[in-house]
Amino acid sequence: MARIEMNQIAHSYMEKPQGSDDYALKRIHHTWEDGGAYALLGPSGCGKTTMLNIISGLLRPSEGRILYDGKDVTDLPPERRNIAQVFQFPVLYDTMSVFNNLAFPLRNRKVDETEVKRRVHEVADILDLTPYLKKKAAGLTADAKQKISLGRGLVRSDVAAILFDEPLTVIDPHLKWQLRRKLKDVHEQLRLTLIYVTHDQIEALTFADQVIVMYEGEIVQAGTPQELFETPKHKFVGYFIGSPGMNFIPCTLSGNEARVNGFSIPLDQKTADAAASASGNLELGIRPMFLKVHGESVEGGIPVTVKLVQDQGSFKILTLQLENHTLQARLPEEHSLPGERAWVTFPADQTKLFADERLVG
Repeated sequence: MARIEMNQIAHSYMEKPQGSDDYALKRIHHTWEDGGAYALLGPSGCGKTTMLNIISGLLRPSEGRILYDGKDVTDLPPERRNIAQVFQFPVLYDTMSVFNNLAFPLRNRKVDETEVKRRVHEVADILDLTPYLKKKAAGLTADAKQKISLGRGLVRSDVAAILFDEPLTVIDPHLKWQLRRKLKDVHEQLRLTLIYVTHDQIEALTFADQVIVMYEGEIVQAGTPQELFETPKHKFVGYFIGSPGMNFIPCTLSGNEARVNGFSIPLDQKTADAAASASGNLELGIRPMFLKVHGESVEGGIPVTVKLVQDQGSFKILTLQLENHTLQARLPEEHSLPGERAWVTFPADQTKLFADERLVG
């Protein structure tokens, strides 16, 4: 296991980058604590795989240093970092038995055969692979093959961390849930450092203790799933986390209130105090579940037009039009639906202010 530090890492695939837009990673400074379960979350092209390949040693960064437990490993190849990597498509020896696939990393390191047998059976038991040990890998299901790929990393007692690059993309949805649960169990049992790359927020939020959100080559927020949902520090996090994502609407400021199309929306004291020094493009953000919808006029209510109602079973999603702005609200099943005309209010404690896409306050 290892504590992994990324010290001012930046990377460009160009020989002579001219500016920040030429960098796939833009000045990353982050620490992965020993024994943590992390998800690296973001859309395609945001730099997730580049970061993972730098951590593993498959790629040398253009700038900065990688430290494992304080030791500089920037110039070390993957085989000298004791890293296990699990890819989207399992890398296995199809003609070998499951036992021999799991044993291969140990035999390659000249481990005593008695210890090989002990470790293989221990890992097979953890991953529910014991019944398949004598079978050839070629005949197994996709989820079983991915378990073998995981097992090849776990079987080594010296592994510093296990890195997962979109490992469940090709797995059946029901089996995805089972494998996520198994990964969670493995982490709780062995306390290995796990870094899991995905663009799927459900995978990230259900697997990880800490989620690192990437956007355009930067880490825009790191935190627990609850922190990302309740207090997104960047507009992208608010939009990307949650279904539907956070509503955003341009605004101006007037004292302790925001102004939207001539209507006043109160801010809580903390946000109002921080807003005094805010500049740039200002926007209000609020989660659909916190936006209050009323069927009749109320004090402080802003009139909207109900454009669409989507029944999701236990709740309904309303699409609302506030002049030239579109909002979405999530209503509990028991909440009565308004007619074509409705009024919305913004609870101050759930209304966020963003300046140039960054959270204020």
